[in-house]
Amino acid sequence: MALIRKVRGHEPSVGENTFLAETAVLLGDVTVGRDCSIWYNAVLRGDVNKIVIGDRTNIQDGAVLHTLYDGSKHPSQTIIGNDVSVGHNAVIHGARIGDNCLIGMNSTVLDNAVVPSGCIIAAGALVLSNAQLEPDSLYAGVPARKIREVTAEQREEIVRRTARDYMLYASWYMKEE
Repeated sequence: MALIRKVRGHEPSVGENTFLAETAVLLGDVTVGRDCSIWYNAVLRGDVNKIVIGDRTNIQDGAVLHTLYDGSKHPSQTIIGNDVSVGHNAVIHGARIGDNCLIGMNSTVLDNAVVPSGCIIAAGALVLSNAQLEPDSLYAGVPARKIREVTAEQREEIVRRTARDYMLYASWYMKEE
């Protein structure tokens, strides 16, 4: 069973039909939507500020979501839209991620960055604090730079397919429970 813990008076909330791996960790002010999956060793640490995850979003193995303290000079919240895939070992620290995005494996998205709908963040990329990315675009590198626009076909084949695939994978685990 996942570790779900109340912190600072905030208790995590998990939507219907969401798979939580046994080693997933949800702490504090965390809201997870419907039909999501939070995978092994993923940590959603809403102890110092809010984390909100939309519907049909997957947070893959080893990913870490955190924020900057709500009492700090420049607080941040982690807000992730619908149909988003956050790849293995990715870090999202106080950023906003729009709908239909893919955040690649081992990538990092820092405080108050905005990744709008339809974006792909390549594996290993670093999106700096306060970055304002363009929608429907591919970003890669350290620091991340726009490589090109994402086509409608790529959005369907890469972004939406990955989100659908993870819903399928989660269903396998939920049948075993």
